[in-house]
Amino acid sequence: MNVRVLIADDQELVRAGLAMIIDAREDLSVVGEAADGLEAIVLAERHRPNVILMDVRMPRLDGIEATRRLVAAGNPARVIMLTTFDLDEPVFAALRAGASGFLLKDTRPADLAEAVRVVSRGEALLAPTVTRRLLDRFADQLPGGRRPKRLDALTSREVEVLTLVARAMSNAEIAQRLSLSQATVKTHLSAILTKLDLRDRVQAVVLAYEVGLVRPGSAP
Repeated sequence: MNVRVLIADDQELVRAGLAMIIDAREDLSVVGEAADGLEAIVLAERHRPNVILMDVRMPRLDGIEATRRLVAAGNPARVIMLTTFDLDEPVFAALRAGASGFLLKDTRPADLAEAVRVVSRGEALLAPTVTRRLLDRFADQLPGGRRPKRLDALTSREVEVLTLVARAMSNAEIAQRLSLSQATVKTHLSAILTKLDLRDRVQAVVLAYEVGLVRPGSAP
């Protein structure tokens, strides 16, 4: 499958560099370039990309708000947020807005291309350092005690799978831990996302920590 990519960044030179990286791959192609968040929304609706490389800071409308509006409108594109600085606030704001991943602009070309592929498949793109800070950030906000009502729709097995997803385990690792096939794990994960109205694994991780299903420091 050819992955269609939209690039949104207010710097023309950055857009050109990203476009060269993407178009150099046989399975990836750039379908549009936007200079701000408002233009990104228009082009996302027009070209229906699979993945959007979205700069955090842009004029008129920043990348986080543009992502929030796209998600609210039901646009199926997966968003990878791009930034120059690895700061906490943009990371958490982007994840809450519905972004599927987060990358620094100095990421190596090969890693950027692979990130686009990963996100296009509906998988999460969270570096271990970001995941660790995500847990620490929510540590003092997490409720304890009984299971929240929002999780009542899940079966006990689905809760197990969600817990392991939140601990950054891959499908293969979850399958081994629970003595399941990877296909069965994927089925459980799909059911979890549908029942909880979540877009992808990133949102599942955020939810798991917000409701206290998993807490920082818990064993994998």
